[in-house]
Amino acid sequence: MEQLKPKVSIIGCGNVGMRYAYALMIRGLARQIVIVDLDRKRLEGEVMDLSHGAPYISPVEVVAGDYAAIRDSDLVVVTAGKKQKPGQTRTELAKDNVDLFKIMIPEIMSHAPQALQLIVTNPVDVLAFAAYKISGKPWREVLSSGTVLDTARFRFLLSKHCGVDPHNIHAYILGEHGDTEFAVWSKAMIGGVLFRQYCSVCPNNNLCRREFEFNQIFGEVRDSAYQIIERKGETSYGIGLALVRITQAILNDENAILPVSSLVDNYLGVSDVYLSLPAVVNRNGVKQILRLDLEPQEQEAFRKSAEAVKGVIKAAGL
Repeated sequence: MEQLKPKVSIIGCGNVGMRYAYALMIRGLARQIVIVDLDRKRLEGEVMDLSHGAPYISPVEVVAGDYAAIRDSDLVVVTAGKKQKPGQTRTELAKDNVDLFKIMIPEIMSHAPQALQLIVTNPVDVLAFAAYKISGKPWREVLSSGTVLDTARFRFLLSKHCGVDPHNIHAYILGEHGDTEFAVWSKAMIGGVLFRQYCSVCPNNNLCRREFEFNQIFGEVRDSAYQIIERKGETSYGIGLALVRITQAILNDENAILPVSSLVDNYLGVSDVYLSLPAVVNRNGVKQILRLDLEPQEQEAFRKSAEAVKGVIKAAGL
């Protein structure tokens, strides 16, 4: 197989993996995309379907491969994993997927040891930590999608509420990608104006019950996945686009600031756990983690997230 660059490999051709592959093709960031999956028949069908759009996009080769085909990848994105069964706890799911990672990560290291690893499988913070431990790679080279999607949901809902383009809203959801995530209201900005100050000049100020609206917006962000899954059975478009944004930051060496999940070391007394904080992301992975001056309630929320994720990590035997 001819080696084309940049090369991105995707482990898993489920809904998330394929939405990502499709968006990645359209964006034209990769010259070669290799997809690996145990279901070879479905994989070949997906790759055939994608490849037939070649006349209408930037040149990209899409390959249905095995682990050997990921050699010389710049980035390996892991979306494969077991789904949560009815009645199964989050900890039980984590154990199942950690066992799966004990098979997949050594295969990735055997064929593409130099590649950055981007973990997407849930529970994502736990499994990114597992990939870091199993791979033995520097922590900067193993990251997860973290709260990049949650943050996009947050900015979208704020934009709808305030009537402002979401590109001009800078606000973060941090901590765990899950039930203990939290909104950093103290740093949220619209066009360089702190959100709390913007409220006083907003045309809708007289109609807005600020604290109620804040709680409602955050609740919708936190529960979005549940609501989408209830309606259509899975979430995939939003995360697919979020993954493309992270990929763009990596392949283009952007030094972009994104709330990916990476190893926390002595921040607010928290260490040795993967959580989302604003991070500078480039060709080498996580260049730097920004340590925000959080308000007391936000600090407590961050510690609560750390406790929740560490509890699952311990129960999963990591």
